Amino acid sequence: MNHAVRPFGLRDKIGYAFGDFGNDFTFLLSSTFMMLFYTNVMGIDSMAVGTLMMASRFLDAFTDVTMGRIVDKAKSTKEGKFRPWLRRMCGPVAIASFLIYQSELAEMPYGFKVAWMAITYILWGSVFYTAVNIPYGSMASAISGSAKDRAELSTWRTIGATLAGLAIGFGTPLFAYVTAENGAQILSGPRMTLIAGLFSIAAIICYLLCFHLTSERVEVPAAESRSLHDTVKSLGSNRALLGIILAAILLLLSMLGMGGMAGYMFPIYYQAPVGQSMATLLGSAVVLGICAPFAVKLAGRFGKKEVSLVSCLFGAACYVVCLLVRPESVWVYVAFYTLAYMGLGFFNTLIWAMITDVIDDVEVRQGMRQDGTVYAVYSFARKVGQALSSGMVGWLLGMIGYSQAVQYNPWAYPKIMSQMFGLSCWIPAVGLALVALALWLVYPLGKRQVEANAAELKRRSNARPNDLS
Repeated sequence: MNHAVRPFGLRDKIGYAFGDFGNDFTFLLSSTFMMLFYTNVMGIDSMAVGTLMMASRFLDAFTDVTMGRIVDKAKSTKEGKFRPWLRRMCGPVAIASFLIYQSELAEMPYGFKVAWMAITYILWGSVFYTAVNIPYGSMASAISGSAKDRAELSTWRTIGATLAGLAIGFGTPLFAYVTAENGAQILSGPRMTLIAGLFSIAAIICYLLCFHLTSERVEVPAAESRSLHDTVKSLGSNRALLGIILAAILLLLSMLGMGGMAGYMFPIYYQAPVGQSMATLLGSAVVLGICAPFAVKLAGRFGKKEVSLVSCLFGAACYVVCLLVRPESVWVYVAFYTLAYMGLGFFNTLIWAMITDVIDDVEVRQGMRQDGTVYAVYSFARKVGQALSSGMVGWLLGMIGYSQAVQYNPWAYPKIMSQMFGLSCWIPAVGLALVALALWLVYPLGKRQVEANAAELKRRSNARPNDLS
């Protein structure tokens, strides 16, 4: 433990929240609007966009784990082991994100547009986002060694992500759409380019605030050199890591599936972009007003796994009821969306603290900490979930016959509209039910096991007092 820095406090929590604020200015823009931008503005087939997003995320199997190993083997500097990466990579990740949304290229040949999309998306997600997100996620265990402090960091991280989601999900639909002569709501390419530029600047500011407001207190030594095969083999035998990976993939399928379909449901099915803004506003409100303040308290009493399982089942039930009711009013649909978002919000608030539980479990079972590598494997799982959700939404929309022409005259395609509504309910309902099943059957770290692991690590630490600096 490094005692030379100030004690852990509110400054660290706010600073850590700014980190995910910065992350999601580019991540949520991609997961919510990139497919819509390339299908409706650039004229790329939805299946092609979804396939690219999925294929590029599998590239992260190499880049994420490689970055995690780089971080684990790195030596601490006077600024810490993880924080310096935020300052190094904030510019590249923001620029790469901005380059994705260049609407002036819409008249270029189809092959050029596909190549541009692939190159910029891979540079953003597989290279630069990885280089900033892996160190950011790993640094929670270095900011404080206290389980309570880490749970609070997880909550504040969710607050940061929620605020970014509010800025993107509420503000973007209000500004990005224009009304055609027949009254249809059309996504504006130039406006999306401007929005992407503003969000990139905001991301840089947030990363720098995270760098300056946080401090690393726990000395994380450079990991011993091990082959990639041995590392993957050892981690692959940890049931807790496998369980949280499966749950994370399914959570992202549900959450990003909701977000991806919202970009089609509100402006096209309901012809009400303002509905998407209100759904984001209300969803953010329940996360900030209900999930964030009560998640840690409920988890302290019942356990993180237990609270997450129940909340996901609640979210799934909300969409089953929505499918049966099939509301004609956009505001009733917004209500179902908000309730379901509260259900997944509890798990999404606690999941970052659950990762530190997994890191502790790996140390208990293998006798060594691998913060960066464990977080890298988990981060890759999230990107797989992102890729699968993008691919899934793109493929399913392609299967029901959606094309760029639908947004210009949606009333001429009643069958496609009906099937689009069904997809918007089935994707999150099935996904959240499977999340609960994965937590119940695979993930082993219930309340008792987490407490037992903490006690064992404390016993080992007390037995080696001279190993601490």
